[in-house]
Amino acid sequence: MPAITQTRQKATRPPRWERRKESRHAELIDAALELFVARGYDATRLEDIAARAGVSKGTLYLYFAGKEDLFKALVSETIVPLIQSFGEGITRSRAPSDELLRRFFFGWWSKVGATKLSGIAKMMVAEAHNFPDMARFFQKEVITPASQVLAAILERGIARGEFRPLDVEVAVNLWMAPIALKAIWSHSIGPCCASELTIEPDRFLSAHLEFVLRALAPGRTPL
Repeated sequence: MPAITQTRQKATRPPRWERRKESRHAELIDAALELFVARGYDATRLEDIAARAGVSKGTLYLYFAGKEDLFKALVSETIVPLIQSFGEGITRSRAPSDELLRRFFFGWWSKVGATKLSGIAKMMVAEAHNFPDMARFFQKEVITPASQVLAAILERGIARGEFRPLDVEVAVNLWMAPIALKAIWSHSIGPCCASELTIEPDRFLSAHLEFVLRALAPGRTPL
């Protein structure tokens, strides 16, 4: 590489300390996710999050007002965009509604259920009573929007005659609950149980989807 080109690249590339400063926000989010999932919200200290991210507690306060602010940023920057992406995909898609259901269930599992993000749901179930404001935030930003995405798929299928009419609100609660419980189980009771009690996610999701589609089949007598 010509010397003049190398000099130009060095001149335009930010100093190493500045590049590190730009990444600290994301590093703090990652550290918070690790510790919230491992220890829970109440037991996680800000100094521990800062140490995991390789910064001082004082530096953490340059980015977040406190632990609740950090938690909300974590949810808003990780889980919320995924739900929005699911919703936008439905709006743009011309696929049959049963295919959208498959994408939703398997996509939710691969991007949330099978990752550390599902540990946040387990944490909220365990600590909602002590932190009701955060529980309401989680419901508003995660639970309600995710339910709305599934409801939109069902309503689309009903309108197109692909699914039979049914109580969408009840169906959403019935069909999200098993998947949510499996995700929570994987961060709680699952690791303590014998392996033969654990059903592989693909097998579980395939059976769940089959039951859902049978219940939605046009012409089926309402239960």
